[in-house]
Amino acid sequence: MGKIRVGFGYDVHQLKEGYDFWLGGIQIPFEKGAVGHSDADVLIHVICDALLGAANMRDIGFHFSDTDPQYKGIDSKILLKDVMLLLRDKGYQVGNVDSTICLQLPKINPHIPEMKKCLAEVMGIDEEDISIKATTTEKLGFVGRQEGVSAYCAVLIEKK
Repeated sequence: MGKIRVGFGYDVHQLKEGYDFWLGGIQIPFEKGAVGHSDADVLIHVICDALLGAANMRDIGFHFSDTDPQYKGIDSKILLKDVMLLLRDKGYQVGNVDSTICLQLPKINPHIPEMKKCLAEVMGIDEEDISIKATTTEKLGFVGRQEGVSAYCAVLIEKK
């Protein structure tokens, strides 16, 4: 067995009217969208951070600075693809991804199969190796007031 490592990611984005809502690589119809330097896909961002952390390669902001104009409005799937290249260059492969999205509205459950399919294609791994769960905060806090979205992710990677 090769060397295995675990990584964890956490991210938050504000929700505002007038923005597209990207989550897990797909656009979800909703009157609000996440605000950020890129497309603000909170799920992809936590996956990137968890993968980079597992490989001891710092975080998404280190590799793709939110002050760099080349990343303004970028599709987060491009960032995830680049993170996967960095991991593979260090000899790692992904074992599994386990994520949780915290969002009051819209309901995410109907979109999970499409998100898993999209992420699996971008990452070059099987859909069965990606878990996406969704929860509300029972109307408590910034998520409950629909002011923002947060996500958590744990990953397992293995050195080939």
